[in-house]
Amino acid sequence: MNSNLAALSVVFAIGCLGSSTGWAEPGAYIMVTPKDIKWADNPALPKGAKTAVIQGDPNAGPYIVRVKLPPNYILPAHTHPDERTVTVISGTWYHGDGDKYDATKLHEFPAGSIYGEGHVRHFGASKGTEVILQVDGPGPTGIDYVNPADDPRKK
Repeated sequence: MNSNLAALSVVFAIGCLGSSTGWAEPGAYIMVTPKDIKWADNPALPKGAKTAVIQGDPNAGPYIVRVKLPPNYILPAHTHPDERTVTVISGTWYHGDGDKYDATKLHEFPAGSIYGEGHVRHFGASKGTEVILQVDGPGPTGIDYVNPADDPRKK
C-alpha cells in the first residue's frame, strides 16, 4: 500500500493537504486510530480548519477525509463537484442551505449525525466547541465559494 500527499479542495469541505494511505488492496483493510491522524492547515478553508486524508486521493477518486474545525467557526456558502456523505464525529455541527451564510437557516447535527450533500449551495458553523467531521465521497472533489471574496485561496 502506498503513502502519498494528496491535496483536497473540499469542505466541507473541501481542499485539503494531508497524508493518505490509499485504498486497501483486495483482501486487506485500513486501520487508523486517532493518534495516527496527521492534521494539516487547509488553504481552501478559512483559517483555523485542519484536514487529514484518511484514505484515497480526493483529487482523483474515492476518499475519506477528516475535517477539524475550531469553536465559533463559520464556513461560507460553497458547493462541491461531487456527492458526499458527512458524519459528525465529535462536537455539534450546524449546516444550512443557501447562497450566503444565514444563522437562521442552520440545522443542528450533534455527534453521530450523518447527512448527504452535493451540488447544493450550503454553509456551516461550529458554536462553542471544536467539531470533527468525516467526509466520504467518490472524488474528485473540490470547493467553490458562492462569493469569490470568501475564498481564502484568493486572499
